[in-house]
Amino acid sequence: MKLLWCLLAYAGCVAGFTWLALAMEPHGRQVRPAGPLPPPRLLRSLGVVALLLSLLACLRADHPTMAALVWVMTLAAAALTVTFTLSWRPWLLRPLAFWPLAAAGNVAEKG
Repeated sequence: MKLLWCLLAYAGCVAGFTWLALAMEPHGRQVRPAGPLPPPRLLRSLGVVALLLSLLACLRADHPTMAALVWVMTLAAAALTVTFTLSWRPWLLRPLAFWPLAAAGNVAEKG
């Protein structure tokens, strides 16, 4: 069960850092060269929430002092994962971007 919580924490960190990266237009364009981008505020909010949820998953897996250490190490590993993915295969991050929401937001702004 501890391994499951740690894997969920890692997934939350990867999602969080991906959303924080995609909130910046250059990285968003790496993932989707053409078309609408999701609102940066939405992506930043999702990123912060995902990182906080990953901390909660670490706290669920172990006692607080160990959980803090594991969370910091997980943050580092997830940051490297997102960095290398953006460098080599940015299209792999497309499932974490909410393109339909971006299209709806752009239509609402224009209309």
